Amino acid sequence: MMQIPEVIFWDFDGVILNSMPIRDKGFLHIFKDYPMDLVEQLLAFHHQNGGLSRYVKIRYFYEELLKKNITEDEVIKLAEKFSEVMRKELVNPDLLIQDSLNFIQKYHKISKFHIVSGSDQNELRFLCKELGIDMYFLSINGSPTPKKQWVETILKEKNYPLSDCVLIGDSMNDYEAAVQNGIAFWGYNNEKLRNLGSFYLESMESL
Repeated sequence: MMQIPEVIFWDFDGVILNSMPIRDKGFLHIFKDYPMDLVEQLLAFHHQNGGLSRYVKIRYFYEELLKKNITEDEVIKLAEKFSEVMRKELVNPDLLIQDSLNFIQKYHKISKFHIVSGSDQNELRFLCKELGIDMYFLSINGSPTPKKQWVETILKEKNYPLSDCVLIGDSMNDYEAAVQNGIAFWGYNNEKLRNLGSFYLESMESL
């Protein structure tokens, strides 16, 4: 058994909630009138960059795949349309990853927990409240502010010693957010991360 970290920064999608199939559905919905081969390329980019926000992915679809300009207002409108699908589909408690939920419920009074996610912040807080898990976290933060910036902000505000902190995530973006802020990274739920960071979680029960 490892010692439970004093502070844990949690990614949300793929770590607390099994949301990837629903996120796919959101992009398929907002881009249903576009060529499917380009939408599939977007989904591949989405899967490779799980920790990036939808704002970045929407802009990527237009600027890199469609080769078109898109205004910030247009990005926001598409993100809101995406969020409508998420708020409807992701409130299902069956999507919660039980392994993580058990750990969170057991240790939230022992360690300090913060969610730092690429998901839209308003939507993220709505989902956590609807799923009945918001009380386990000292803060719940998401996009459009980047994850690495949220980690930096919380570290400074709380004055946490870096050696006491761990970020648990399932994507390269999570790993990079941890490394750039000088804290440990524990990979979870993604075999590609097995050799990155200081530890790979086979399950939360291993702690």
